[in-house]
Amino acid sequence: MGDRTPISRFRERRAAVNTLFITVNESYPRFSRLGGALVKMRQRMRTACGSLLAALLVCASPGGAFADSYWQCVPFARLVSGIQIFGDANTWWQQAAGHYETGFRPKAGAVLCFKPTGRMRLGHVAVVSQVLTDRVIQITHANWSEIEGQRGHIEKNVTVIDVSPAGDWSQVKVWYDPVRDLGNTVYPTYGFIYQDAYAVAASQFGAAQQAAVSMARNAANEVVAAVRPGAAPLQMLGQAADSTDRIAALIQLATGQGGTEKH
Repeated sequence: MGDRTPISRFRERRAAVNTLFITVNESYPRFSRLGGALVKMRQRMRTACGSLLAALLVCASPGGAFADSYWQCVPFARLVSGIQIFGDANTWWQQAAGHYETGFRPKAGAVLCFKPTGRMRLGHVAVVSQVLTDRVIQITHANWSEIEGQRGHIEKNVTVIDVSPAGDWSQVKVWYDPVRDLGNTVYPTYGFIYQDAYAVAASQFGAAQQAAVSMARNAANEVVAAVRPGAAPLQMLGQAADSTDRIAALIQLATGQGGTEKH
């Protein structure tokens, strides 16, 4: 048999996922009975799945910083965290009230909200990559350091230290790449906005999620190679949207989001 083209392989994979999705719906009719609630849940899971795919693409990139295009901090934080807040970074803390849990202790996946300052009048938002100690975390964020003379870069796993007197993360120092150090500037913050249950479920790397993410990543890579050779995956995320919709359904089934029973 001759070699298949990347497009044909991608279409076959989509067809296989679609078939599995149809089989799931036929085997478990309780999903159909959920009606509008299920549609809404799938939409939120699709957002979380897309965010997870973006996070994995960031983690797979070599080095601590890269830029496929000019990234602002807000759309990047929204994409990676799954927290659906819009508007300038200095409005996120107020918008989160009543919609997301907030607090003053870091958690992986949470968004750290910076207050506006003279040099940063619109504030800043960054996603917590991991918590190292009570006073030290790593964040992944966009449009912070000027790297090779340009802004708009994405930096992953950079160090942030809590320097507040009360230890409540209200004042921090952030790694700044040009000086290769934290520097002397102290930045005031509002606190942390935590992910909701859907984003948390999508970010837990169980066996089922691993399989779904692998499928999404392979599909995205094949689309990139076939549709626009040499393009970066983050520039082609839109091409994988149809696949992530079905993958979200698989994650929903695997994590038991469709109901209390597990099959």
